[in-house]
Amino acid sequence: MSSIGVTEPGIEIMATKGDFHMILVKDLAARAANILKQEMLAAGGEAAVSLNVTMFKDDPTDVLIMATRSQLDRIIPKLRIQPYRLGDLADALNDLLAMDEVTGLGARDRGLDLGRTAIMGVLNVTPDSFSDGGRYLDRDSAFAWVQRMIEEGAAIVDIGGESSRPGAEPVSVEEELRRVIPVIEAAAELDITISVDTCKSEVARTAIEAGAHMVNDITAMGDPRMADVVAETGAAIVLMHMQGTPGTMQDRPEYSDLIPDIYGFLQERRDLALEAGIERDRIIVDPGIGFGKTLEHNLEILRELASFKGMHQPLLIGTSSKSFIGKVLDLPVEKRLEGTLASNVAAIMKGADIIRVHDVRAAARAVRLTDAILEKYLI
Repeated sequence: MSSIGVTEPGIEIMATKGDFHMILVKDLAARAANILKQEMLAAGGEAAVSLNVTMFKDDPTDVLIMATRSQLDRIIPKLRIQPYRLGDLADALNDLLAMDEVTGLGARDRGLDLGRTAIMGVLNVTPDSFSDGGRYLDRDSAFAWVQRMIEEGAAIVDIGGESSRPGAEPVSVEEELRRVIPVIEAAAELDITISVDTCKSEVARTAIEAGAHMVNDITAMGDPRMADVVAETGAAIVLMHMQGTPGTMQDRPEYSDLIPDIYGFLQERRDLALEAGIERDRIIVDPGIGFGKTLEHNLEILRELASFKGMHQPLLIGTSSKSFIGKVLDLPVEKRLEGTLASNVAAIMKGADIIRVHDVRAAARAVRLTDAILEKYLI
């Protein structure tokens, strides 16, 4: 608007009229849905409802609100005085609109600017991980790989001692600690944010004491003690969606509605983390590509990735060399680099803040160009 000569006061007045939102409301009472639709229409917006609502049936329904920020600002006060818990919806809408995007990550004594896409390099200290299993089992080779990833452009290194490939069996706390702690202690000497890839609170606490700054938890705090460990230590946490366990997750995964199901789960776990005392700038969400998803599920997540930005949390995506790439391209795991880069670019264009990769050098080049297109990177 400024380029066509609109004044600053004019821009302030009109900006909210161009700020469009699509908000899915789950399981709203039919009578509440009818009132919401009428209020939205009166404000110039829209609320899509089930045919059952228009036929005055009492079944709960999902509602898709389509409105500008200005229209939402007008209906929120009106919803507060309506029955059928529409006041609660008004509060939820108000909280959503008031929530600022997290633009930086806090992780103990380290900060990470998310104005550019961050690269998380993978280091699996395991004998059986699908991509790099068995390569970095001793401290020296693992440390050398961390150094190389830093040189190639990694902002985070993710160190894991338990494979999460489909069909993987769990390992003991003692064995996981034996694998990861020496590497974390060595990496702590370097200028890098260290993530420990674990779902065990005991491993997380010991790893943080050894120098880790964040926890990458594929179970999203499935261990009930994990939230307290992260809150008490000031670490950051990645909350990932997974259907089932690594041993069972690819046994015919099914969803009633893929994106809302995953979104709802991540939102619930995010809220649980907040209640435990973990600040918003220490919470990252990950829809879990390849974890309890079919080929079609993974592709749909990438297509609809922007939906997850509605949580206003940093968004991590890990597609690196995964089987869905192999299925599309008919390639084995060691030949999936181009497919990985294509999926990373697609994810960044849809709002991913952090990409988790095995080949940091190639990813860094793709990220730099993509960020330049998105004006995140100054040439």
